[in-house]
Amino acid sequence: MKTYTTLTEAINDLAKRGYTANFNIKNDCIESIEDRLRLHPDEFEIDEVYRFQEMSDLDNESILYAISSPRNGVKGLLVNAYGIYSETATTELVEKLSERE
Repeated sequence: MKTYTTLTEAINDLAKRGYTANFNIKNDCIESIEDRLRLHPDEFEIDEVYRFQEMSDLDNESILYAISSPRNGVKGLLVNAYGIYSETATTELVEKLSERE
């Protein structure tokens, strides 16, 4: 796994490597609005995980997931404030996202 200095650097590199879908967390799945695709925890894999913390605000942490779904032929990224998903997502989705942290 590569090491990145900034979130932007990681997103740009991963996009070049084919992670082009933009995922958002929904209650029981992740969703790519552009592709009109919803993936439940058993339909995707987390390939890589990166954490970033802003030096100017140590409480501001982000986590970047590189996600793939061979069955659906899609690779994409999910950016989230660290820990936020635990308030809105199902236990199954939280567990899936926590596997690689």
